Amino acid sequence: MRTIVLIVVCLIAFSCKQEKANVEEPSKMEEVMAIHDEVMPKMTTISKLVGELKPIADTAQAGSPYEIAMKDLQAAHKSMMDWMKGFGDRFDSEEILKGKALPEEKQRWLEEEEIKVKVMRDQVNSSIENAEKLLNK
Repeated sequence: MRTIVLIVVCLIAFSCKQEKANVEEPSKMEEVMAIHDEVMPKMTTISKLVGELKPIADTAQAGSPYEIAMKDLQAAHKSMMDWMKGFGDRFDSEEILKGKALPEEKQRWLEEEEIKVKVMRDQVNSSIENAEKLLNK
């Protein structure tokens, strides 16, 4: 009886390890695209906040916090658009969407793009946070 229990326990433990081994870590491309996908919906928020800040900034003195916040939002939006264009120029849809293997040079580019997308994400988030704080949201 003990032998049967031991065999069952070993089989269960082995199958659990197999299941964990089959769970793949996301690829670097998937990680980069996940950051993009997290930030992209925030472009609507940026546009909305710019619309709210513009009338205030237009009547405030040059260099006012409202004008600065609006320009930061616009720069963050431009940063996203520039990043997407640059990324699209470096990688094709097969590489981005279907996981096509990357040559060594493109693997290095992907490392660069990961840094850029994280900087862009932080710029977007901080500009939104600052604008919302300024507008008491």
